[in-house]
Amino acid sequence: MKRNSLLLFILSFLLFSFSTETHKGNKTDQKWITLFNGKNLDGWKMKIVGFPLGENFGNTFRVENGILSVRYDQYGDNFNNRFGALHYDKKLSNYRLKVEYRFVGETAPGAPSWGYRDSGIQYHGQDPATLGLMEPFPVSLEYNLHGGNGKDERPVGEICARGITVEINGKKNEAYCSLPTTQRTFHGDQWVTLEIDVRDGKISHFVNGEEILHFENPKYDARHEQGKKFIVGNDDIVKSGFISLQSNSHPIDFRKIEITEY
Repeated sequence: MKRNSLLLFILSFLLFSFSTETHKGNKTDQKWITLFNGKNLDGWKMKIVGFPLGENFGNTFRVENGILSVRYDQYGDNFNNRFGALHYDKKLSNYRLKVEYRFVGETAPGAPSWGYRDSGIQYHGQDPATLGLMEPFPVSLEYNLHGGNGKDERPVGEICARGITVEINGKKNEAYCSLPTTQRTFHGDQWVTLEIDVRDGKISHFVNGEEILHFENPKYDARHEQGKKFIVGNDDIVKSGFISLQSNSHPIDFRKIEITEY
């Protein structure tokens, strides 16, 4: 009887040890990796309308005091539709992205009216090296960033799809931008944390830990002039792409950009 109990104890201990090591392995696989080092723009390339890839017109994207800032103080008195984005230089497939951001200051002179406290995180985007000189936005999905004006509701986290279609509640999106299911507005210059979870064609948007939108089945849009170029044969499924931070005419800060890949 004692011998059987000892064998059972040893077996249980081995199973527990194996389970623990397996769990540790999974935990290691899910480690958060920092994409912004807080010192410079290593690993990122900017593309601004009218300028070649890598040219940082007007010092639009800069790092100061550990913060990645988007500014327009060197644009003169007219923003002149010089939209752009800062692209991370690795193509990604399945991951969870976490970003802390805040809107600050005033919209650039000459910006479109919708540019007020507007920006976005683009993902599943085309390679920035394939963007035309005057092309403002890549074929991509976008977690739309809106900041409140202090009184009106202006929810964050819309899904905007350029050259791509998605399914929300089983139905293909009808508009370029679709509102989140759960709507949250953030006023002032407060820091906000967004997350984008991308896993095998299922995508969710989060803000401050709360899921606000879920959709599925991203596909290149055969009706879109640019989107259709990425359809190979009959394969229109969007499986991967690049992430980028928009420069849409309103100053914005980022202090943490992290990712865990699945």
